[in-house]
Amino acid sequence: METKKILWVDDEIDLLKSHIMFLGSKGYDVIPAANGDDAIELVRQENFDVVLLDEMMPGRDGLSTLVAMKEIRPDLPVIMITKNEEETLMEEAIGSKIDDYLTKPVNPSQILMALKKIIEGKKLSEERLSRDYVQEFQQINLTLVDNIGWQDWIDIHVKLTGWEVELDRHPDMGLQQSLEGQRETCNGDFSKFIEQNYRKWMKNSDRPPLSVDVVGKYVFPLLKTGKNVLFLVVDCMRMDQWLAIEDLLGDFFNLKRDYYYSILPTATPYARNALFAGLFPAEIEQQYKDLWQKGEEDESSSNRYERQLMENQLASAGISLKPEPKYIKILDSEEGVRVERKVASLFNIPLISIVINFVDILAHSRASSDIIKEMVPNESAYRSIVRSWFEHSSLFSLLKTFASRHNTVVVMTSDHGSVRVQRGTKVISDRDASTNLRYKHGRNLKCDRKHALFVKEPTDFNLPQRGINANYIIAKEDYYFIYPTNYNKYLNYFRYSFQHGGVSLEEMILPIYTMERR
Repeated sequence: METKKILWVDDEIDLLKSHIMFLGSKGYDVIPAANGDDAIELVRQENFDVVLLDEMMPGRDGLSTLVAMKEIRPDLPVIMITKNEEETLMEEAIGSKIDDYLTKPVNPSQILMALKKIIEGKKLSEERLSRDYVQEFQQINLTLVDNIGWQDWIDIHVKLTGWEVELDRHPDMGLQQSLEGQRETCNGDFSKFIEQNYRKWMKNSDRPPLSVDVVGKYVFPLLKTGKNVLFLVVDCMRMDQWLAIEDLLGDFFNLKRDYYYSILPTATPYARNALFAGLFPAEIEQQYKDLWQKGEEDESSSNRYERQLMENQLASAGISLKPEPKYIKILDSEEGVRVERKVASLFNIPLISIVINFVDILAHSRASSDIIKEMVPNESAYRSIVRSWFEHSSLFSLLKTFASRHNTVVVMTSDHGSVRVQRGTKVISDRDASTNLRYKHGRNLKCDRKHALFVKEPTDFNLPQRGINANYIIAKEDYYFIYPTNYNKYLNYFRYSFQHGGVSLEEMILPIYTMERR
Protein backbone atom coordinates (compact mmCIF):
# COMPACT_ATOMS: atom_id res chain seq x y z
CA MET A 1 0.00 0.00 0.00
CA GLU A 2 1.25 3.50 -0.85
CA THR A 3 2.46 5.36 2.25
CA LYS A 4 0.13 8.21 3.17
CA LYS A 5 1.64 11.45 4.49
CA ILE A 6 -0.02 13.00 7.55
CA LEU A 7 0.66 16.47 9.00
CA TRP A 8 -0.06 16.55 12.75
CA VAL A 9 -0.22 20.07 14.20
CA ASP A 10 -0.24 20.39 18.01
CA ASP A 11 1.61 22.67 20.41
CA GLU A 12 2.19 19.58 22.61
CA ILE A 13 3.41 17.41 19.74
CA ASP A 14 6.28 15.98 21.82
CA LEU A 15 3.69 14.28 24.05
CA LEU A 16 2.19 12.48 21.08
CA LYS A 17 5.23 10.39 20.07
CA SER A 18 3.53 7.11 21.03
CA HIS A 19 0.55 8.00 18.81
CA ILE A 20 2.89 8.92 15.96
CA MET A 21 4.81 5.62 16.31
CA PHE A 22 1.52 3.70 16.30
CA LEU A 23 0.42 5.38 13.08
CA GLY A 24 3.87 4.71 11.61
CA SER A 25 3.41 1.00 12.31
CA LYS A 26 0.15 1.17 10.32
CA GLY A 27 1.85 2.59 7.26
CA TYR A 28 1.39 6.33 7.82
CA ASP A 29 4.25 8.84 7.51
CA VAL A 30 3.49 11.46 10.18
CA ILE A 31 5.17 14.87 9.94
CA PRO A 32 4.90 16.87 13.23
CA ALA A 33 4.41 20.64 13.55
CA ALA A 34 4.27 22.52 16.86
CA ASN A 35 2.41 25.65 15.71
CA GLY A 36 0.13 26.99 13.02
CA ASP A 37 2.71 29.07 11.17
CA ASP A 38 5.04 26.09 10.70
CA ALA A 39 2.10 23.97 9.55
CA ILE A 40 1.06 26.53 6.94
CA GLU A 41 4.60 26.66 5.57
CA LEU A 42 4.76 22.85 5.38
CA VAL A 43 1.44 22.75 3.48
CA ARG A 44 2.88 25.28 1.05
CA GLN A 45 5.99 23.14 0.46
CA GLU A 46 4.69 19.55 0.59
CA ASN A 47 1.66 17.46 -0.35
CA PHE A 48 -0.19 15.89 2.57
CA ASP A 49 -3.08 13.43 2.46
CA VAL A 50 -4.64 14.57 5.75
CA VAL A 51 -3.97 17.18 8.46
CA LEU A 52 -4.59 16.47 12.16
CA LEU A 53 -5.08 19.95 13.62
CA ASP A 54 -5.23 20.97 17.30
CA GLU A 55 -7.85 23.67 17.78
CA MET A 56 -6.33 25.37 20.89
CA MET A 57 -2.73 26.54 20.31
CA PRO A 58 -0.87 29.64 21.47
CA GLY A 59 -0.36 32.26 18.80
CA ARG A 60 -2.24 31.25 15.66
CA ASP A 61 -5.11 29.01 16.77
CA GLY A 62 -6.54 26.03 14.91
CA LEU A 63 -9.38 27.79 13.10
CA SER A 64 -7.19 30.55 11.65
CA THR A 65 -4.60 27.92 10.69
CA LEU A 66 -7.34 25.94 8.98
CA VAL A 67 -8.45 28.95 6.94
CA ALA A 68 -4.88 29.68 5.81
CA MET A 69 -4.23 26.05 4.83
CA LYS A 70 -7.48 25.89 2.84
CA GLU A 71 -6.41 28.98 0.89
CA ILE A 72 -3.33 27.05 -0.22
CA ARG A 73 -4.96 23.61 -0.62
CA PRO A 74 -8.78 23.92 -0.78
CA ASP A 75 -9.13 20.14 -1.19
CA LEU A 76 -6.90 19.22 1.77
CA PRO A 77 -8.78 17.01 4.29
CA VAL A 78 -8.55 18.26 7.89
CA ILE A 79 -9.45 16.53 11.16
CA MET A 80 -9.91 19.01 14.01
CA ILE A 81 -8.86 17.85 17.51
CA THR A 82 -9.85 19.91 20.55
CA LYS A 83 -10.58 19.92 24.27
CA ASN A 84 -13.43 22.36 23.69
CA GLU A 85 -16.87 20.77 23.34
CA GLU A 86 -18.81 23.98 22.80
CA GLU A 87 -21.45 23.61 20.10
CA THR A 88 -20.71 27.03 18.58
CA LEU A 89 -17.06 26.12 18.09
CA MET A 90 -18.01 22.86 16.45
CA GLU A 91 -20.42 24.66 14.11
CA GLU A 92 -17.73 27.21 13.22
CA ALA A 93 -15.22 24.46 12.48
CA ILE A 94 -17.70 22.50 10.38
CA GLY A 95 -18.60 25.70 8.53
CA SER A 96 -14.88 26.07 7.75
CA LYS A 97 -15.07 22.73 5.93
CA ILE A 98 -13.33 20.34 8.26
CA ASP A 99 -13.75 16.67 7.39
CA ASP A 100 -13.99 15.24 10.90
CA TYR A 101 -14.03 16.40 14.53
CA LEU A 102 -12.49 14.61 17.52
CA THR A 103 -12.51 15.63 21.19
CA LYS A 104 -9.49 15.15 23.46
CA PRO A 105 -8.32 12.92 24.92
CA VAL A 106 -8.05 10.77 21.79
CA ASN A 107 -6.56 7.31 21.64
CA PRO A 108 -4.53 5.91 18.70
CA SER A 109 -7.43 3.75 17.47
CA GLN A 110 -9.71 6.79 17.18
CA ILE A 111 -7.11 8.60 15.12
CA LEU A 112 -6.56 5.55 12.93
CA MET A 113 -10.27 5.12 12.21
CA ALA A 114 -10.67 8.81 11.38
CA LEU A 115 -7.75 8.63 8.94
CA LYS A 116 -9.06 5.45 7.33
CA LYS A 117 -12.48 6.99 6.85
CA ILE A 118 -10.99 9.89 4.94
CA ILE A 119 -8.12 8.24 3.07
CA GLU A 120 -9.66 4.87 2.32
CA GLY A 121 -13.31 5.87 2.57
CA LYS A 122 -13.92 6.00 -1.18
CA LYS A 123 -12.19 2.67 -1.77
CA LEU A 124 -14.05 0.96 1.07
CA SER A 125 -17.33 2.48 -0.07
CA GLU A 126 -16.80 1.26 -3.62
CA GLU A 127 -15.90 -2.23 -2.43
CA ARG A 128 -19.12 -2.34 -0.41
CA LEU A 129 -21.12 -0.99 -3.34
CA SER A 130 -19.63 -3.60 -5.66
CA ARG A 131 -20.61 -6.41 -3.27
CA ASP A 132 -24.09 -5.01 -2.79
CA TYR A 133 -24.57 -4.58 -6.54
CA VAL A 134 -23.60 -8.18 -7.30
CA GLN A 135 -26.10 -9.39 -4.70
CA GLU A 136 -28.83 -7.11 -6.08
CA PHE A 137 -28.00 -8.14 -9.66
CA GLN A 138 -28.39 -11.81 -8.77
CA GLN A 139 -31.62 -11.17 -6.84
CA ILE A 140 -33.19 -9.34 -9.79
CA ASN A 141 -32.20 -12.15 -12.16
CA LEU A 142 -33.83 -14.68 -9.82
CA THR A 143 -36.96 -12.53 -9.65
CA LEU A 144 -37.21 -12.45 -13.46
CA VAL A 145 -37.46 -16.25 -13.53
CA ASP A 146 -40.66 -16.14 -11.45
CA ASN A 147 -44.15 -15.25 -12.63
CA ILE A 148 -43.90 -11.65 -11.43
CA GLY A 149 -46.65 -9.05 -11.15
CA TRP A 150 -46.96 -5.30 -11.58
CA GLN A 151 -45.71 -4.52 -8.04
CA ASP A 152 -42.59 -6.62 -8.67
CA TRP A 153 -41.86 -4.55 -11.76
CA ILE A 154 -42.09 -1.36 -9.70
CA ASP A 155 -39.61 -2.84 -7.21
CA ILE A 156 -37.23 -3.84 -10.01
CA HIS A 157 -37.41 -0.42 -11.65
CA VAL A 158 -36.82 1.35 -8.33
CA LYS A 159 -33.76 -0.84 -7.62
CA LEU A 160 -32.27 -0.36 -11.10
CA THR A 161 -32.89 3.38 -10.97
CA GLY A 162 -31.40 3.67 -7.50
CA TRP A 163 -28.23 1.98 -8.72
CA GLU A 164 -28.03 4.27 -11.76
CA VAL A 165 -28.18 7.35 -9.54
CA GLU A 166 -25.73 5.85 -7.02
CA LEU A 167 -23.18 4.98 -9.70
CA ASP A 168 -23.21 8.59 -10.92
CA ARG A 169 -21.14 9.25 -7.78
CA HIS A 170 -18.75 6.38 -8.58
CA PRO A 171 -18.15 6.56 -12.35
CA ASP A 172 -14.83 4.66 -12.20
CA MET A 173 -16.20 1.45 -10.70
CA GLY A 174 -16.87 -0.10 -14.12
CA LEU A 175 -20.38 -1.29 -13.27
CA GLN A 176 -22.32 0.97 -15.66
CA GLN A 177 -22.07 -1.40 -18.62
CA SER A 178 -23.31 -4.33 -16.55
CA LEU A 179 -26.20 -2.23 -15.25
CA GLU A 180 -27.13 -1.11 -18.77
CA GLY A 181 -27.19 -4.74 -19.87
CA GLN A 182 -29.47 -5.68 -17.00
CA ARG A 183 -31.75 -2.73 -17.75
CA GLU A 184 -32.02 -3.91 -21.37
CA THR A 185 -32.89 -7.46 -20.26
CA CYS A 186 -35.50 -6.19 -17.84
CA ASN A 187 -37.11 -3.96 -20.46
CA GLY A 188 -37.38 -6.93 -22.79
CA ASP A 189 -39.20 -8.97 -20.15
CA PHE A 190 -41.26 -5.97 -19.05
CA SER A 191 -42.50 -5.45 -22.63
CA LYS A 192 -43.70 -9.05 -22.71
CA PHE A 193 -45.42 -8.54 -19.36
CA ILE A 194 -47.25 -5.44 -20.64
CA GLU A 195 -48.26 -7.19 -23.85
CA GLN A 196 -49.78 -10.04 -21.82
CA ASN A 197 -51.51 -7.93 -19.15
CA TYR A 198 -52.37 -4.41 -20.33
CA ARG A 199 -55.66 -5.39 -21.99
CA LYS A 200 -56.77 -7.03 -18.73
CA TRP A 201 -56.05 -3.81 -16.83
CA MET A 202 -58.48 -1.97 -19.12
CA LYS A 203 -61.23 -4.21 -17.78
CA ASN A 204 -60.44 -3.19 -14.18
CA SER A 205 -59.04 -6.54 -13.15
CA ASP A 206 -56.17 -6.61 -10.66
CA ARG A 207 -54.10 -3.72 -11.94
CA PRO A 208 -51.68 -1.06 -10.74
CA PRO A 209 -52.68 2.57 -10.24
CA LEU A 210 -52.83 4.07 -13.74
CA SER A 211 -52.83 7.63 -15.04
CA VAL A 212 -56.61 7.74 -14.69
CA ASP A 213 -56.37 6.98 -10.94
CA VAL A 214 -53.78 9.54 -9.84
CA VAL A 215 -55.95 12.56 -9.05
CA GLY A 216 -58.70 10.48 -7.47
CA LYS A 217 -56.28 8.56 -5.28
CA TYR A 218 -53.79 11.24 -4.25
CA VAL A 219 -55.45 14.68 -4.68
CA PHE A 220 -59.15 14.28 -3.88
CA PRO A 221 -58.72 12.68 -0.42
CA LEU A 222 -56.66 15.69 0.66
CA LEU A 223 -59.26 18.14 -0.63
CA LYS A 224 -62.00 16.27 1.20
CA THR A 225 -60.16 16.75 4.51
CA GLY A 226 -59.94 20.50 3.95
CA LYS A 227 -56.33 20.64 2.80
CA ASN A 228 -55.23 22.98 0.03
CA VAL A 229 -53.41 21.10 -2.74
CA LEU A 230 -50.70 22.21 -5.16
CA PHE A 231 -50.80 19.59 -7.93
CA LEU A 232 -47.63 19.71 -10.06
CA VAL A 233 -47.08 17.74 -13.26
CA VAL A 234 -43.55 17.93 -14.72
CA ASP A 235 -43.99 16.69 -18.28
CA CYS A 236 -41.71 13.81 -19.36
CA MET A 237 -39.70 13.50 -16.13
CA ARG A 238 -38.27 10.04 -15.53
CA MET A 239 -37.90 8.21 -12.22
CA ASP A 240 -34.10 8.68 -12.15
CA GLN A 241 -34.47 12.43 -12.57
CA TRP A 242 -36.91 12.54 -9.66
CA LEU A 243 -34.45 10.62 -7.49
CA ALA A 244 -31.72 13.07 -8.51
CA ILE A 245 -33.65 16.00 -6.98
CA GLU A 246 -35.09 14.21 -3.93
CA ASP A 247 -32.50 15.58 -1.53
CA LEU A 248 -33.33 19.14 -2.62
CA LEU A 249 -37.01 18.56 -1.92
CA GLY A 250 -36.23 16.80 1.35
CA ASP A 251 -34.65 19.94 2.79
CA PHE A 252 -38.09 21.59 2.84
CA PHE A 253 -40.67 18.80 2.82
CA ASN A 254 -41.44 15.46 4.38
CA LEU A 255 -41.66 13.22 1.33
CA LYS A 256 -43.91 10.22 0.73
CA ARG A 257 -43.13 8.43 -2.53
CA ASP A 258 -45.67 6.17 -4.28
CA TYR A 259 -45.79 4.86 -7.84
CA TYR A 260 -48.16 4.49 -10.76
CA TYR A 261 -48.14 3.28 -14.37
CA SER A 262 -48.62 5.65 -17.28
CA ILE A 263 -51.24 4.52 -19.78
CA LEU A 264 -50.29 3.68 -23.37
CA PRO A 265 -49.17 5.39 -25.47
CA THR A 266 -46.86 7.05 -22.94
CA ALA A 267 -47.21 10.40 -24.66
CA THR A 268 -48.57 13.76 -23.57
CA PRO A 269 -51.87 13.76 -25.56
CA TYR A 270 -52.88 10.46 -23.98
CA ALA A 271 -51.20 10.20 -20.58
CA ARG A 272 -51.56 13.79 -19.40
CA ASN A 273 -55.16 14.14 -20.54
CA ALA A 274 -55.87 10.91 -18.65
CA LEU A 275 -54.30 12.41 -15.49
CA PHE A 276 -56.51 15.50 -15.58
CA ALA A 277 -59.69 13.75 -16.72
CA GLY A 278 -59.54 10.55 -14.67
CA LEU A 279 -60.69 8.94 -17.93
CA PHE A 280 -59.08 6.83 -20.64
CA PRO A 281 -58.48 8.46 -24.06
CA ALA A 282 -61.47 6.74 -25.69
CA GLU A 283 -63.73 8.09 -22.94
CA ILE A 284 -62.25 11.57 -23.25
CA GLU A 285 -62.81 11.61 -27.00
CA GLN A 286 -66.50 10.97 -26.50
CA GLN A 287 -66.72 14.23 -24.53
CA TYR A 288 -64.25 16.27 -26.63
CA LYS A 289 -64.60 15.02 -30.18
CA ASP A 290 -62.24 17.63 -31.69
CA LEU A 291 -59.49 17.05 -29.10
CA TRP A 292 -56.82 15.82 -31.50
CA GLN A 293 -58.14 17.25 -34.74
CA LYS A 294 -55.04 19.46 -35.27
CA GLY A 295 -52.63 16.60 -34.75
CA GLU A 296 -50.77 15.33 -31.70
CA GLU A 297 -47.60 17.28 -32.46
CA ASP A 298 -49.54 20.49 -31.66
CA GLU A 299 -49.59 20.37 -27.86
CA SER A 300 -51.63 23.56 -27.61
CA SER A 301 -54.32 21.59 -29.44
CA SER A 302 -54.00 18.12 -27.93
CA ASN A 303 -53.86 19.32 -24.31
CA ARG A 304 -55.94 22.46 -24.46
CA TYR A 305 -58.78 21.06 -22.33
CA GLU A 306 -56.83 20.14 -19.19
CA ARG A 307 -58.55 22.76 -17.01
CA GLN A 308 -62.00 21.62 -18.13
CA LEU A 309 -61.03 17.96 -17.71
CA MET A 310 -59.99 18.58 -14.10
CA GLU A 311 -63.18 20.53 -13.38
CA ASN A 312 -65.30 17.68 -14.76
CA GLN A 313 -63.36 15.15 -12.68
CA LEU A 314 -63.98 17.24 -9.56
CA ALA A 315 -67.69 17.47 -10.36
CA SER A 316 -67.91 13.71 -10.94
CA ALA A 317 -66.38 13.16 -7.50
CA GLY A 318 -68.88 15.56 -5.93
CA ILE A 319 -66.19 18.05 -4.91
CA SER A 320 -67.10 21.73 -5.00
CA LEU A 321 -64.34 24.24 -4.25
CA LYS A 322 -64.41 27.94 -3.42
CA PRO A 323 -62.53 29.88 -4.65
CA GLU A 324 -62.50 28.01 -7.95
CA PRO A 325 -59.50 25.82 -8.81
CA LYS A 326 -56.71 27.38 -10.86
CA TYR A 327 -54.80 25.85 -13.77
CA ILE A 328 -51.40 27.14 -14.95
CA LYS A 329 -49.14 25.91 -17.74
CA ILE A 330 -45.47 26.96 -17.62
CA LEU A 331 -43.94 26.63 -21.07
CA ASP A 332 -40.88 28.84 -20.58
CA SER A 333 -38.78 30.56 -17.95
CA GLU A 334 -40.55 33.91 -18.38
CA GLU A 335 -43.90 32.35 -17.51
CA GLY A 336 -42.27 30.65 -14.52
CA VAL A 337 -40.96 33.97 -13.23
CA ARG A 338 -44.40 35.59 -13.65
CA VAL A 339 -46.03 32.83 -11.61
CA GLU A 340 -43.33 33.13 -8.93
CA ARG A 341 -43.92 36.88 -8.63
CA LYS A 342 -47.66 36.39 -8.14
CA VAL A 343 -47.35 33.45 -5.76
CA ALA A 344 -49.07 35.26 -2.88
CA SER A 345 -52.28 35.38 -4.90
CA LEU A 346 -52.32 31.56 -4.98
CA PHE A 347 -52.14 30.85 -1.26
CA ASN A 348 -55.87 30.68 -0.53
CA ILE A 349 -56.89 28.70 -3.61
CA PRO A 350 -57.85 25.14 -2.57
CA LEU A 351 -56.55 23.44 -5.74
CA ILE A 352 -53.83 24.76 -8.02
CA SER A 353 -52.75 22.59 -10.95
CA ILE A 354 -49.48 23.51 -12.66
CA VAL A 355 -47.93 21.83 -15.70
CA ILE A 356 -44.18 22.40 -16.29
CA ASN A 357 -42.77 21.62 -19.73
CA PHE A 358 -38.99 22.15 -19.42
CA VAL A 359 -37.94 18.48 -19.30
CA ASP A 360 -40.14 17.59 -22.28
CA ILE A 361 -38.78 20.53 -24.28
CA LEU A 362 -35.23 19.43 -23.46
CA ALA A 363 -35.98 15.88 -24.66
CA HIS A 364 -37.51 17.10 -27.93
CA SER A 365 -34.70 19.60 -28.57
CA ARG A 366 -31.87 17.10 -28.20
CA ALA A 367 -32.29 15.45 -31.60
CA SER A 368 -32.02 18.74 -33.50
CA SER A 369 -29.44 20.59 -31.39
CA ASP A 370 -25.74 19.69 -31.52
CA ILE A 371 -25.15 21.70 -28.34
CA ILE A 372 -27.77 19.75 -26.37
CA LYS A 373 -26.47 16.48 -27.82
CA GLU A 374 -23.05 17.39 -26.43
CA MET A 375 -24.54 18.35 -23.06
CA VAL A 376 -26.83 15.30 -22.81
CA PRO A 377 -24.99 12.31 -24.31
CA ASN A 378 -26.55 9.77 -21.93
CA GLU A 379 -28.88 9.22 -19.01
CA SER A 380 -26.36 10.31 -16.38
CA ALA A 381 -25.84 13.66 -18.09
CA TYR A 382 -29.60 14.04 -18.50
CA ARG A 383 -30.05 13.57 -14.74
CA SER A 384 -27.37 16.15 -14.05
CA ILE A 385 -28.92 18.73 -16.39
CA VAL A 386 -32.39 18.25 -14.92
CA ARG A 387 -31.06 18.59 -11.37
CA SER A 388 -29.20 21.77 -12.26
CA TRP A 389 -32.29 23.22 -13.94
CA PHE A 390 -34.53 22.35 -11.00
CA GLU A 391 -32.13 23.72 -8.39
CA HIS A 392 -32.16 27.15 -10.07
CA SER A 393 -35.72 27.10 -11.41
CA SER A 394 -38.74 29.22 -10.58
CA LEU A 395 -40.47 25.91 -9.81
CA PHE A 396 -38.10 25.22 -6.91
CA SER A 397 -38.52 28.79 -5.66
CA LEU A 398 -42.28 28.32 -5.83
CA LEU A 399 -42.05 25.07 -3.87
CA LYS A 400 -39.87 26.63 -1.18
CA THR A 401 -42.45 29.38 -0.76
CA PHE A 402 -45.29 26.87 -0.47
CA ALA A 403 -43.25 24.87 2.06
CA SER A 404 -44.12 27.58 4.58
CA ARG A 405 -47.87 27.14 4.06
CA HIS A 406 -49.17 24.94 6.84
CA ASN A 407 -52.40 23.90 5.12
CA THR A 408 -50.97 23.24 1.65
CA VAL A 409 -49.93 19.75 0.54
CA VAL A 410 -47.93 19.34 -2.66
CA VAL A 411 -48.70 16.37 -4.92
CA MET A 412 -46.00 16.15 -7.57
CA THR A 413 -45.57 13.71 -10.45
CA SER A 414 -45.08 13.34 -14.20
CA ASP A 415 -47.39 12.21 -16.99
CA HIS A 416 -44.81 9.85 -18.53
CA GLY A 417 -41.07 9.31 -18.77
CA SER A 418 -38.74 8.84 -21.72
CA VAL A 419 -36.22 6.30 -22.99
CA ARG A 420 -32.96 6.76 -24.88
CA VAL A 421 -33.71 4.99 -28.16
CA GLN A 422 -30.91 2.94 -29.71
CA ARG A 423 -32.44 0.49 -32.21
CA GLY A 424 -34.41 1.51 -35.26
CA THR A 425 -37.13 -0.65 -36.81
CA LYS A 426 -38.66 -0.11 -40.24
CA VAL A 427 -42.33 0.77 -40.41
CA ILE A 428 -44.66 0.85 -43.41
CA SER A 429 -47.96 2.69 -43.35
CA ASP A 430 -50.45 4.75 -45.30
CA ARG A 431 -49.59 8.36 -45.95
CA ASP A 432 -51.84 9.72 -43.21
CA ALA A 433 -50.24 7.76 -40.34
CA SER A 434 -48.94 9.76 -37.37
CA THR A 435 -45.28 10.75 -37.29
CA ASN A 436 -44.35 9.81 -33.70
CA LEU A 437 -41.19 7.75 -33.27
CA ARG A 438 -42.39 5.54 -30.40
CA TYR A 439 -46.01 4.96 -31.44
CA LYS A 440 -48.13 5.33 -34.55
CA HIS A 441 -51.77 5.14 -35.48
CA GLY A 442 -53.19 4.74 -38.94
CA ARG A 443 -54.16 2.09 -41.47
CA ASN A 444 -52.05 -0.78 -42.75
CA LEU A 445 -49.28 -0.29 -40.20
CA LYS A 446 -46.55 -2.89 -40.56
CA CYS A 447 -43.26 -3.47 -38.73
CA ASP A 448 -41.34 -6.31 -37.10
CA ARG A 449 -43.76 -7.76 -34.55
CA LYS A 450 -40.93 -8.45 -32.11
CA HIS A 451 -40.25 -4.73 -31.85
CA ALA A 452 -43.76 -3.38 -31.25
CA LEU A 453 -47.03 -3.99 -29.46
CA PHE A 454 -49.79 -4.23 -32.10
CA VAL A 455 -53.18 -2.77 -31.18
CA LYS A 456 -55.63 -4.15 -33.74
CA GLU A 457 -58.69 -3.11 -31.74
CA PRO A 458 -58.15 0.32 -30.17
CA THR A 459 -61.15 -0.21 -27.87
CA ASP A 460 -59.22 -3.04 -26.17
CA PHE A 461 -56.73 -0.41 -25.01
CA ASN A 462 -59.36 2.28 -24.37
CA LEU A 463 -57.92 4.30 -27.25
CA PRO A 464 -59.76 6.46 -29.82
CA GLN A 465 -60.72 4.64 -33.01
CA ARG A 466 -59.19 7.26 -35.35
CA GLY A 467 -61.15 6.18 -38.41
CA ILE A 468 -62.24 2.93 -40.02
CA ASN A 469 -59.64 0.12 -39.93
CA ALA A 470 -57.15 2.33 -38.10
CA ASN A 471 -54.95 0.72 -35.47
CA TYR A 472 -51.89 1.48 -33.35
CA ILE A 473 -48.39 0.16 -33.02
CA ILE A 474 -46.39 0.99 -29.86
CA ALA A 475 -42.61 0.50 -29.76
CA LYS A 476 -41.11 -1.79 -27.14
CA GLU A 477 -37.85 -1.47 -25.21
CA ASP A 478 -35.54 1.07 -26.93
CA TYR A 479 -36.80 0.69 -30.51
CA TYR A 480 -37.98 3.60 -32.63
CA PHE A 481 -39.93 3.63 -35.88
CA ILE A 482 -38.25 4.75 -39.11
CA TYR A 483 -39.84 4.84 -42.57
CA PRO A 484 -37.94 3.13 -45.43
CA THR A 485 -37.47 6.44 -47.26
CA ASN A 486 -34.09 7.90 -46.23
CA TYR A 487 -33.93 5.15 -43.64
CA ASN A 488 -30.22 5.46 -42.73
CA LYS A 489 -30.39 9.25 -42.52
CA TYR A 490 -33.19 9.25 -39.95
CA LEU A 491 -31.87 6.16 -38.21
CA ASN A 492 -28.67 8.04 -37.35
CA TYR A 493 -30.44 11.36 -36.75
CA PHE A 494 -32.66 10.03 -33.98
CA ARG A 495 -30.41 7.33 -32.49
CA TYR A 496 -29.63 7.96 -28.79
CA SER A 497 -32.29 10.67 -28.54
CA PHE A 498 -34.79 10.59 -25.67
CA GLN A 499 -38.27 9.66 -26.88
CA HIS A 500 -41.59 8.70 -25.33
CA GLY A 501 -44.81 6.98 -26.28
CA GLY A 502 -43.66 3.39 -26.03
CA VAL A 503 -43.36 0.47 -23.64
CA SER A 504 -40.43 0.62 -21.23
CA LEU A 505 -39.86 0.82 -17.50
CA GLU A 506 -38.53 4.36 -17.90
CA GLU A 507 -41.63 5.60 -19.72
CA MET A 508 -44.33 3.75 -17.80
CA ILE A 509 -43.41 3.50 -14.09
CA LEU A 510 -43.42 6.88 -12.38
CA PRO A 511 -43.21 8.23 -8.83
CA ILE A 512 -45.87 10.34 -7.11
CA TYR A 513 -44.68 12.55 -4.26
CA THR A 514 -46.98 13.71 -1.51
CA MET A 515 -45.10 16.49 0.29
CA GLU A 516 -45.92 18.36 3.48
CA ARG A 517 -43.75 21.02 5.02
CA ARG A 518 -41.16 20.02 7.59
